[in-house]
Amino acid sequence: MKIYFRLLSFAKPIEKFAIPYVIATLLSILFGTLNLALLSPLFETLLNKGSKTDSLTDKAVSSFNILGQFRQFVNESISTVGPGKTLGYVCIVIITSVLLSNLFKYFSQRYMEDLRVHTLLNLRKTVFNNVMNLHVGYFNNERKGDIISKVASDVQVVQFTVTNTLQVVFKEPVTLIVYIILLFNISAKLTLFSLLVIPFSAFIISKIVKRLKQQAKESHESFAKMIGFLDESLSGIKIIKAFNSTERVKDKFNQENIFYSNLTRKMTRRQQLGSPVSEFLGVLMVAAIVWYGGSLIINKESNALAAADFIAYIAIFSQVMRPAKALTDSFSGIHSGIAAGERVLELIDTEPQLVNKPNARVLAGFTTDLTLNHVSFNYGEKQVLKSININIPKGKTIALVGPSGGGKSTLMDLIPRFHDPKSGSIKIDGIDYKDLTVESIRSQMGTVNQESFLFNDSIFNNIAFAKPHATEAEVIAAAKIANAHEFILNTENGYQTFVGDRGNRLSGGQRQRVCIARAILANPPIMLLDEATSALDTESEKLVQEALNNLMKNRTSIVIAHRLSTIQHADQIIVIDKGEVVETGSHSELLAKNGLYRRLIDMQAFND
Repeated sequence: MKIYFRLLSFAKPIEKFAIPYVIATLLSILFGTLNLALLSPLFETLLNKGSKTDSLTDKAVSSFNILGQFRQFVNESISTVGPGKTLGYVCIVIITSVLLSNLFKYFSQRYMEDLRVHTLLNLRKTVFNNVMNLHVGYFNNERKGDIISKVASDVQVVQFTVTNTLQVVFKEPVTLIVYIILLFNISAKLTLFSLLVIPFSAFIISKIVKRLKQQAKESHESFAKMIGFLDESLSGIKIIKAFNSTERVKDKFNQENIFYSNLTRKMTRRQQLGSPVSEFLGVLMVAAIVWYGGSLIINKESNALAAADFIAYIAIFSQVMRPAKALTDSFSGIHSGIAAGERVLELIDTEPQLVNKPNARVLAGFTTDLTLNHVSFNYGEKQVLKSININIPKGKTIALVGPSGGGKSTLMDLIPRFHDPKSGSIKIDGIDYKDLTVESIRSQMGTVNQESFLFNDSIFNNIAFAKPHATEAEVIAAAKIANAHEFILNTENGYQTFVGDRGNRLSGGQRQRVCIARAILANPPIMLLDEATSALDTESEKLVQEALNNLMKNRTSIVIAHRLSTIQHADQIIVIDKGEVVETGSHSELLAKNGLYRRLIDMQAFND
């Protein structure tokens, strides 16, 4: 129940929808019950031959006896205007009652649908917002497909559970209670007899749905695996085909699909079993009542019902099974929704590791330097950086070089505060990162990565991503500096050309130049370049390198270089190996030391 009430909180303000829903539902039940209550007087009219045989016509009828009140009205009408006109009156009342019942039923469903949409909106918004607030390291440890499944599929299941449960706990019980009251009005003895089977029915149904929650949880997890595998397969389709692994990948997906399908089949069988069992038990009860009540009438017992009352009783009792069946069917959906809700709440409850201090300051600009003091960092138990000390003065170009796996990219991730160091401190203009807002730190920085990521949008919107309100002239100016303007004009629709998923309609060099144009448009004082030319051919590399040189003019630049020849003019080169700074200096100074940097230069020259 705790999980359900947490999920229900996403329906706030629930009273905006719940109050009209309750009113409409009550009126729908009231008029729906009235239709059934009029059955007995209707039969009374049809069977009446002018004689007053019912004892209720000979004495005052209690105001609580609804059926008696209607019968009294019918008998008085028959004696006043005759059976024919009375039949017409009863039919008019029934038609009006049915019309009003269905009208209020429509409004009830409409308010519930509004609540369902409202709940889904709030829940999905909360989940997505929390995912976006999580630190970058979280996504290195989680399957993307699992996150997508929670945001898309699980949230959908949860919102149906929340609203359907509201219907189950209010509409169906109220309907059931009203029907039972009406049945007691007709015959208390018969109703008590029929209610004896309800505990037995509830016990059987509970046994059927007992394992549904666990199966539902396994089903959601299996579906998430399939989504993750699908995402990986689509992203790596070239690799799959290049290594002739299509059949192996299809088989792997198919195995998970079979497991999910079998699990779904088992769940569906359990869900479907509940409905026919409850229906069979209902028919069994009706048959027992027909036998018991019919025996009383046939044997002309003193406490037997009139024929019209007995027919009406059977008709009303058959309707009791509808809300009872709805309650039964809802249990399976609730179990599935609670299982999905646990997964969604798990994602919502994941706390971002990087949060601003309550009194964090906003960094207005970058004026002096960026300093790393004894910075160390771990991935789990593995230490990646060990007591790094670096000073980066404003306006200087700093290059980070060293063997792969030495910690260069991790160090680069610490500068825009994607992670916090395990020990030591990072300061900008003498202010500790932890005393500043994350957003203001990142606003001073632009990034061009080795993986040139573009959104599935137009070239214009990709360049303007960092500055959404940029003018066309500003975007074109940035593209020209990035050596991208000419190739953009040669595309199908110029700046309005869509780049495709992850920019796959453009070449690697074109994508990289669009990313550089994006960084130029943002115009940050600090630029972070992570091996921005490593994946390019010679011609593209030359164009991109020229664009990067334009980008770095009059800025503080921190560069991870794949080709060491591109950073020989850096103000300072820092050589990192096994998480430690092993050498620092200019290109000529490091060559003179004849250390690791010299060996890296010689190895690259030999390979070239």
